[in-house]
Order: sequence, then structure tokens, then C-alpha cells
Amino acid sequence: MEARDLRLHGDLNLIVTGYVEPNRPRISRQLAQRLGLTLIDVEQELEERLGDTIANLRATYGERHLKTVETEIMDEVALHRRGLIRVAGSTLVGSVHLAELQRNGVIVCLVASLDSILRRIHLTLGARYHDPVERSRAIGELQREWRVREVEDVVEFDATYVSEAILIERIAEFWRELAIRRG
Repeated sequence: MEARDLRLHGDLNLIVTGYVEPNRPRISRQLAQRLGLTLIDVEQELEERLGDTIANLRATYGERHLKTVETEIMDEVALHRRGLIRVAGSTLVGSVHLAELQRNGVIVCLVASLDSILRRIHLTLGARYHDPVERSRAIGELQREWRVREVEDVVEFDATYVSEAILIERIAEFWRELAIRRG
């Protein structure tokens, strides 16, 4: 991408969400670097502020405390410009800032086929996948994440049968074409 293309976006944010796999943070990091955008990772910020993983924080403090801090972070995120904002779909849909984020950015949702995601959940959970409660919890998380797909103007990129490099290239090309259209 040429520097001219980057300037055409002005203060536009690229918001990356979706439920694909554990590699989503790495994909966002590489994409931000490729596009010359500042990476703002809402989940990572939450873990850094509270000093533990989201799963442990949820178990220790409960959902309410987690949502309170998450809302504070989203208040700050809404002020950012020219960033790649990595945020969970459930956080994005539940945010009072969704309309503002859409005005100041483009939401890209990474998706994959249900079969592919179920295989990934199975690999992630291992033996716990056979526990109906664990499996139900994981599928519930997927359903919450995919609610973002119902939001108007969300652009989906299917990551089912493509490598990370190709996925990043496709999103970068979309970003470049968007810059040209806006210019």
C-alpha cells in the first residue's frame, strides 16, 4: 500500500471483529503493521488493566465488573482515529458507541464455516469438548460473537480456507480500494 492510499483514509478506523480462532490477535497485529495503523486491542487492554486473563477475571470478579471496565475502555476507544481496533463482536454490539464507531470506521468481521469453527473449538477445548456444559459455553460464545453479523454495513471476510497471509492481503486490498473510492 502506498503512502498516498493511507492519507486518503484520513482519520478512519479499521475495526476488526469476529470469531475465527485464537490467531485473531496475531492477524490484527500483522494487519495493523501492514496498513500503518495503530493497534488498539480491547481484550488485551482489559487484561492488562486488571492483570489477568478474561476467563479468570470473569470467574474472579464476575461479568458486571468486567463489563464496567470494558465500558471505560470502549469510551477511550471511541476517541481513537487512524487505528485498527480489535474488539470482540459481543463487546461491539453491546457498546453504546457502535454508531459512533461506524461513523468513524469500517467494521470488518472475520468469519469461518460452522464446521471449521467447531473443529477449532474441539482442538482448543480438547477433552473438555465432550463435556456438554463446556461445549455449550463455547457455542454460546460463538453465538454472541456472531450477533455482530446482523449489524448493518459490516464487511465479512471468510477465513475458512485461506491462510493468514492471504486473509491479511485481502483485507489490505479492501482497505486500499476503500481509500481510492473515498478519494
